[in-house]
Amino acid sequence: MITVIIPALNEERTIGKVVRYCLNHSRVTQVVVVDDQSIDKTRDRARDAGADVIISRKRGKGISMKEGVQVASNDILVFLDGDIHPYPANTISLLTDQLISGQYDFVKARFSRNAGRVTELLAKPLLNILYPELSRFSQPLSGMIAGRKALFERIEFLHDYGADIGILIDMFQMNARIKEVFIGHIENKSKPWHELPKMSTEVAAAIIRKTIMHGNQFSGFEEITNGKYSIIPKYSNEK
Repeated sequence: MITVIIPALNEERTIGKVVRYCLNHSRVTQVVVVDDQSIDKTRDRARDAGADVIISRKRGKGISMKEGVQVASNDILVFLDGDIHPYPANTISLLTDQLISGQYDFVKARFSRNAGRVTELLAKPLLNILYPELSRFSQPLSGMIAGRKALFERIEFLHDYGADIGILIDMFQMNARIKEVFIGHIENKSKPWHELPKMSTEVAAAIIRKTIMHGNQFSGFEEITNGKYSIIPKYSNEK
């Protein structure tokens, strides 16, 4: 069975529809909405639709995701965004079928939409240098993901815009079998220009933090003679 976890902040217009969409799936037995201290009616709308609602102790997507994992009652976990409606009809099945069959441990969605500026200009180039094995993912910042609870319990959740890329890197470092699946077309808003510097900074910081944390385990990181680390692109196929 499947638990869907939805971190949400001020999503009263869509959260009820997203919860009902999830509960219509035959394998979903629990929907957890982790409310990030909303000031609108997000919690009421989610409860009315049938979700288990918890209030995050501290604002931040990574914290909300971790708290959702802690209360999840199933082995297969799906994370969805609370501000997207409608989702393509088969989204949950596409994210989970290959987990249930045992083919993969972690599945990440890709979808058609307006191009992600931070993805193309920052995330992909950094990954290509530091984690070339992950450069095959077309949408590494996608927050629509699924995986086994046991793996999510082992990772470090980063904050806000760095959360999703941090999860991908941690899953890779744990040698999880990772798959990217196409779910269809998503209608969501691009971030306004004034938010892009913050988003870019947090994504870059997440990649660099994971690079340092896992520095002795991958090919793009070399120790030099003075004891400090130097980031050097080395395209090995050791993994």
